[in-house]
Amino acid sequence: MRAGFIGLGNLGRAMAARLVERGVDLTVWNRTAARARELGVPVAEDPAALIGDTPAVVLCLADSNAVEVVLRGDRGLLAGDCAGKLIIDTTTNHPAPVHLFHELCRQKGARYVEAPVAGSVVPASRGALVAMVSGEARAIADARPYLEHLAVSIHELGAPGLATRMKLVNNLCLGTIMAVIGEAVATAEAVGIPRAQAIDVLAEGGGKSLVLDAKRQKLLDEDWSPHFSVGMIHKDLHCLQDLARELERPQHLAGVVKEQFARLIKDGRRDEDFAAIYDVFR
Repeated sequence: MRAGFIGLGNLGRAMAARLVERGVDLTVWNRTAARARELGVPVAEDPAALIGDTPAVVLCLADSNAVEVVLRGDRGLLAGDCAGKLIIDTTTNHPAPVHLFHELCRQKGARYVEAPVAGSVVPASRGALVAMVSGEARAIADARPYLEHLAVSIHELGAPGLATRMKLVNNLCLGTIMAVIGEAVATAEAVGIPRAQAIDVLAEGGGKSLVLDAKRQKLLDEDWSPHFSVGMIHKDLHCLQDLARELERPQHLAGVVKEQFARLIKDGRRDEDFAAIYDVFR
């Protein structure tokens, strides 16, 4: 199995390494070339060359602006020999341009599968992400062998746009639960309960969750090295608010939680792990 990979940030690097570990013959491209070379696999000259040499390319980028540049920028994927090729986009996109991405690829004869994933660096390294996919059924079927190396479950959501919307809904839970845990731990400490003991109780009580399981050690050690950054959850909650405005539907919690992460961004902490929201409440 051969594939290309674009986007070697924290999550992307873990996903690419997982594909290599599973025996995928991987070629990569990254805006920062040094980061691409660290994986020890072939590095393409540009996205156009990459898609010309591989049957499928996986994207894991910061946002929709980056996806658009990689698709149709100078020497982007769609400038290459992309007819019949598969583009599997695991980026958490803004809901508006996703339909454009499907259409741009269709016009060039490429097949675009919208496949955002839930989970961060550790699950990615174990192939334990959760994938949400939308697009043409045959393209999704062809994307499955690649996604099965990365995800423990793959949820087919049908029409273009639905996978992205579901991912934003998922991240409403993610950001809100992290905020509640941060405030709960800070409140327990304020009344005289040691942090470790409070976390133990929450982990067996009302705070029991995948989020606390994943962030327990970071909270104990105050280790804010990023697995999923403050900037990324802030961006995702903002995208959800844009979607809610389009639907003329109130979002009661997204804005409140987003602004707590914005306080960290104001203090220059955009690139820290989103578990650092604990410091806002402390």
